[in-house]
Amino acid sequence: MVDTYSFSDLKRKTVAELRDIAKGLSHEAVQGYTQMNKERLLPAICKALGIDAELHHHVETGFDKAAIKARMRMLHGKRDEALETHDLMTLKALRQELHALNHRLRAHTV
Repeated sequence: MVDTYSFSDLKRKTVAELRDIAKGLSHEAVQGYTQMNKERLLPAICKALGIDAELHHHVETGFDKAAIKARMRMLHGKRDEALETHDLMTLKALRQELHALNHRLRAHTV
């Protein structure tokens, strides 16, 4: 019986389970599987099984990276001004907004 796996199925497995799967494969990508950690073993098994090893992210409609980056540049300038004038309340608000924008960008990075 041949098991079929998806990338997400394999990603949820432990290193021991991945090594058991690799044991049954005779592909050069999984040679030395007993010494591999999960980060190296997972792509090797995917290659051996012909599975796409990329996670595909769903990008929300209307996501405009350039606009977010422009907003961040403007906020960095305001942050520098707030630092010079020691305006702590404004500084805190600017840092929070920069933090939120940064997370939003990272969520959409492939």
